[in-house]
Amino acid sequence: MTLDQVRQRAEKLFKQEERERDGKAAMAEYQANAIALREKTARLRALRLAKEAEAEHQAIRPRRRRSASV
Repeated sequence: MTLDQVRQRAEKLFKQEERERDGKAAMAEYQANAIALREKTARLRALRLAKEAEAEHQAIRPRRRRSASV
């Protein structure tokens, strides 16, 4: 093998390893974003359900009438 061939092979291996590292980093970022999205969705759903329950509670609770004593 000539020096050029050795250099080309080394560069090829380096690029291949670099792509592999980039792929792993991209997958980790994708998974982290997916987890964050699920957590945010769960939090917002809990807030919405609490708000709906409070609104339902307010609608069911009888309101007192004020007497018209003037």
